[in-house]
Amino acid sequence: MDMEIKIGNTTITLQQGDITEIEADAIVNAANNHLWMGGGVAGAIKRKGGKIIEDEAVKLGPIPIGEAVATTAGKLNAKYVIHAAGMGTDLKTDEEKIRNATLNSLKRANELKIKSIAFPSIGTGVGGFPLDTAADIMLRCAIEHVKKDTSLENVIFVLYQKDAYKIFENVLGSLKR
Repeated sequence: MDMEIKIGNTTITLQQGDITEIEADAIVNAANNHLWMGGGVAGAIKRKGGKIIEDEAVKLGPIPIGEAVATTAGKLNAKYVIHAAGMGTDLKTDEEKIRNATLNSLKRANELKIKSIAFPSIGTGVGGFPLDTAADIMLRCAIEHVKKDTSLENVIFVLYQKDAYKIFENVLGSLKR
């Protein structure tokens, strides 16, 4: 069962599943700042959407850690992939990098005037960042963003594993109060 909260005209939703299967205007790639797409979410996006996504992304990089850029989405059920550089090529991340990558992804969504965006948990795979802290940072960023003027009607957090979903669910539940 998906969990959701409504803030103004925007719904923030948690889903367990595969982000490459989600129908959204944009899917966020948890990227490194050189925008190479190797393993994890990036690798899954590249396998499903095609190498064209990585080719376009690499031409835009490297970008500062915490920044985000958009490319087309290849064969995915999306118009765009927003590459959020939550880490450098050292694969290390921290709260500020995750916060900036999330905020800049939301800014790109507004610039593209899109209605829906799907996020994975940034920095929690190869970055090894704690899921509960990442969930708190990302959900707070999304909530603050949608309280302002935004084109977004849906902000979806797609968690591949059940335990990750449960952690995001607990954090969103505590932020709702």
